[in-house]
Amino acid sequence: MEDVITEAAPPSRFLEEDLNIFTPPSPALPTPFLIFPHDHPQQPLKPSLLIVALSPPSLALFRSLPAVASLILPELPLSLPDHAADILSLSPSALLAAVPFPVPAPRARAVARLLLGDRILPDAVLVLDSLDPRNYRGKLSADETVAFKLESSAERKRSEGQKMLGELEYYPSGSVVDGLGAAILARCQVMNVRASLCVSWPEFDASVVALIKGVLQRGVLRGFEFGSSGEAFKFGRRRKDRVLHSELYI
Repeated sequence: MEDVITEAAPPSRFLEEDLNIFTPPSPALPTPFLIFPHDHPQQPLKPSLLIVALSPPSLALFRSLPAVASLILPELPLSLPDHAADILSLSPSALLAAVPFPVPAPRARAVARLLLGDRILPDAVLVLDSLDPRNYRGKLSADETVAFKLESSAERKRSEGQKMLGELEYYPSGSVVDGLGAAILARCQVMNVRASLCVSWPEFDASVVALIKGVLQRGVLRGFEFGSSGEAFKFGRRRKDRVLHSELYI
């Protein structure tokens, strides 16, 4: 006779996905949206270059720029100091999207579609992000400053002298990136837009600020007057505050 107390329970007659049908689905999050000034024309923005700053060092480089739009995630409390991503004017032909908050995994695609959609149509996109050591196939020293690049097919076809990040090495094979940066690069790949993704390490260090500044000054932003180079980061957040999960891009 079986011991009903110690014997393992029989397998359930229901599959796990069948049991989930009794649980009401979570309500859909509101769609992210762009806010433009009231006097902004209805025509879409068509910059020759869109720079998307995600990493603290890249955000620290740009100060006191005129805003042309704001990107809002409705679920973020308005009480947060950095509750919106500003679309700033770098020059008559270049825009900067400064994203000071971590974009959760389920929202990366929606934000990427908003940055490259009906209202913003760039000819080329440069994304500045941080390298997550958990996704890097190799060892990273805290004293080592490095930066790598990933490119869309349209950018890879360009000659070395025409590339946005021509002086950087490619991201090592077997390593991955994720989060909003990867979602934007994937979006550009689908739209056949020139795009480069720069990932740098360490995430929060003045040496990286100098590295990224030098790469931009010798490349896509020659002659541009940057703000800070080594002072306290205005938008900086440490790794524990950032959420970089989905949109895996190998």
